[in-house]
Amino acid sequence: MIKSMTGYGTVTVENEKFALTIEIKSLNSKFLDLSSRLPKFFSDKDADLRNLVSKYLERGKVSLSLDIEYKGEQKPKVSINKEVVKGYYQELLSLAQELEVESQDIFRMALQMPDTYMTSGGNEAVEEDWLIVAKAIEDSLIQCEQFRLHEGEVLQTKLLEYILKIRTNLQKIVLINPTRIQAVRDRLHKQLNDLLKSEQYDNNRFEQEVIYYIEKLDIQEEIVRLEKHLDYFDECIKGKDANGKKLGFVAQEIGREINTIGSKANDADMQRLVVEMKEELEKIKEQSLNVL
Repeated sequence: MIKSMTGYGTVTVENEKFALTIEIKSLNSKFLDLSSRLPKFFSDKDADLRNLVSKYLERGKVSLSLDIEYKGEQKPKVSINKEVVKGYYQELLSLAQELEVESQDIFRMALQMPDTYMTSGGNEAVEEDWLIVAKAIEDSLIQCEQFRLHEGEVLQTKLLEYILKIRTNLQKIVLINPTRIQAVRDRLHKQLNDLLKSEQYDNNRFEQEVIYYIEKLDIQEEIVRLEKHLDYFDECIKGKDANGKKLGFVAQEIGREINTIGSKANDADMQRLVVEMKEELEKIKEQSLNVL
């Protein structure tokens, strides 16, 4: 069973202290790319948040929004740790002067360094609030994971439909291949008759031409390999360890055989079937990018 990288989850929590809404969205990405913005009094929880997200979402471009509204005067008060910011600023300014680089963004950088903000609401109160927030985040991650599984089922159905269309066209190619070969034989036979009438007839040259056409037009090996690749794609997509990268690699092999059949076809009906197979393969490649 495959899993999509497209996901969504949202959880709302309200108690006597605050109202909280968590929203998570995920799209396809080669790596886990997390974008989030926590309130200043949770600024030291970035590592905890990343660990929590990576526990459920292996890959994807993940956007997490946290909206928390405290009731009354219960919101933790955040103040700037002036001494720490001054220390950062002086160190960064000294380094900028030493390296002879611009220094206009140094103050903003200093404000973003660790321990630059202090919470006056009490660490214990902040930790208690974080436990509730973390549980809400985990619940939304579970929702997002379930969404990915559902989207994976939809993706799997589409991919199997595309593979079936390629397989159907391959069967049509197998059926018309003998007719194509006979047409090639008839054409060679006519050329042979014309050649025998020529005074420049060379038997060795003729045998070389026949071997060349046979090797150039024979697609039996490509048909066998393509059938095996299609079977392997079905096997991979239904397996427990199915992933987008593996499906992409198999799709490349499928494309290689389809292209070779097309280059050897020398037949209008077969070329039309090959074009249709390529169209389905492009859909497979596009959808595979969204498979986890």
